[in-house]
Amino acid sequence: MSKRIALLSAVAFGALALTATVVAPVSAQEKTVMVGGAAMFPSKNIIQNAVNSKDHTTLVAAVKAAGLVETLEGKGPFTVFAPTNAAFGKLPAGTVDTLVKPENKPTLTKILTYHVVAGKLDASDLTDGKMLKTVEGEQLTVKKSDGKTWIVDAKGDTAAITITNVHQSNGVIHVIDTVLMPAS
Repeated sequence: MSKRIALLSAVAFGALALTATVVAPVSAQEKTVMVGGAAMFPSKNIIQNAVNSKDHTTLVAAVKAAGLVETLEGKGPFTVFAPTNAAFGKLPAGTVDTLVKPENKPTLTKILTYHVVAGKLDASDLTDGKMLKTVEGEQLTVKKSDGKTWIVDAKGDTAAITITNVHQSNGVIHVIDTVLMPAS
């Protein structure tokens, strides 16, 4: 009888240990941030995480239409100011549908790369008045006001950062509530 109890105990302990090794690495080794109902894993790249966010389906579709998937899967590091679906919804009716057409790829690419800065900038790096040169080539300006961090585009419009420091294997994402527009 004691052999039977020992065997059952060993099996139970083994199952428990296996469960711990399957579950523990994600929670113990990776500090995730929830975005759009999905955990964003620091071990995954920008695209691998973004495709899981229900709040960024428009951005993901635009990145695919612009042919930027491979770039944002690259080594980086990149800082991405990622507009939500609601941010794209603020644009005039039909804007997104027009931008994702193949003939508008250069304009779409320009707008999307205006949301990307080379290097990894955490929220603590986004100091008031800091000028950020985008991959597109124009500037963004950081503004601190009312306890929030704002990104000011070339036209003077602002986007509030709603979620900061979503770390990726190739950079960091800051979720914003408005689409940024370059001057030209």
